[in-house]
Amino acid sequence: MPTRADRHLRTVRLAKDCAELGARVRTIHCITGLPSREIQRMFFNDPQSIPRGRPPDSPEWYHSANLLFRTDASIVVAIYRRLRHAGFSPGEVLVGAYRHYRVVCQAPYRISFDRAFDLASHTDGIWIAKSPSFAVVTCPSCASEFLAALGTVPTADACPFCKLVQRYGNDPRVQTSFPTHPLPDPTAFQQGMSMLLWKNTGEADGDSQATSTPIPGDAKET
Repeated sequence: MPTRADRHLRTVRLAKDCAELGARVRTIHCITGLPSREIQRMFFNDPQSIPRGRPPDSPEWYHSANLLFRTDASIVVAIYRRLRHAGFSPGEVLVGAYRHYRVVCQAPYRISFDRAFDLASHTDGIWIAKSPSFAVVTCPSCASEFLAALGTVPTADACPFCKLVQRYGNDPRVQTSFPTHPLPDPTAFQQGMSMLLWKNTGEADGDSQATSTPIPGDAKET
């Protein structure tokens, strides 16, 4: 059974992870429950390094954000909700989901950790939100999960991923944000297969010759 010290160390590690991902003191306090002064003392030795400015307010922001921001927001929260369904605690899930988002998407990242925290809060109705404002729904056309207002009936017209596909050929911003990867050269693949076949055939012939060659001392001399 975890001791009180174990639980405190786990909380401090979680706070450290949040700080390394760029979280505000307020965000770290809401996630971990650590006092704000203790957070500043442990993770922000230089007062100038403390993230400042107005904290994100997602409910209104999301509905007025452009397509690329709404797509990234949907990616973050969809990952977060999948991990939450697995039964992990919300703070640890948020850190894991945000890290995974930064692997899936390329820099510069449109969604900050504080924005992800705010989105998760208004999706689950926790931390700074008294009740949920968002839900993750599944598009009936492309089967992608995206963020929508609570109670929204999902349609292809509301799906940011369907819109990305529609705009991809004509929108340079979308192309830059989601670059395609070239397919491998089929000639190189064919050459590789030929070399592998030749190698296997050569080894098989060598094995046959080795089997047919008598080993000295095994056969009686006549």
